[in-house]
Amino acid sequence: MGAAITYFDIAGPDEAQLKAFHASVFDWDIDTTMTICPASTGGLRGGIRQDPAEKVAYMGVPSIDDAPAKIAAAGGATVLPRAVVPGVVAFALFVD
Repeated sequence: MGAAITYFDIAGPDEAQLKAFHASVFDWDIDTTMTICPASTGGLRGGIRQDPAEKVAYMGVPSIDDAPAKIAAAGGATVLPRAVVPGVVAFALFVD
C-alpha cells in the first residue's frame, strides 16, 4: 500500500463560510475549533482554517527524514522542513 492520507486541511479566507459549506454539502460534523469529526468523514481527521485558499493532505511515510529527498527528485519542493509537534507528530510540507 502507498502512503495513506492521515489528515487534511481546508483553508480559505472565510472560515465560517467554509464550515457552513462543508457541513451542509458533505454533512460533516465540525466543532467550534474547526476540527472535522472523523466519524463524519469515514474515519479521516481534518480541519478548517482561515488562510489563503488551499487544500492540504498529510500522508504517512516510512521516513520523514528520507521523504524530502524523494520529493525533490520527483520535481517537488519542500516548503517547511521537518517540524515536530512533541508527542503528536513529525511532519514536513511540500508542493508538487
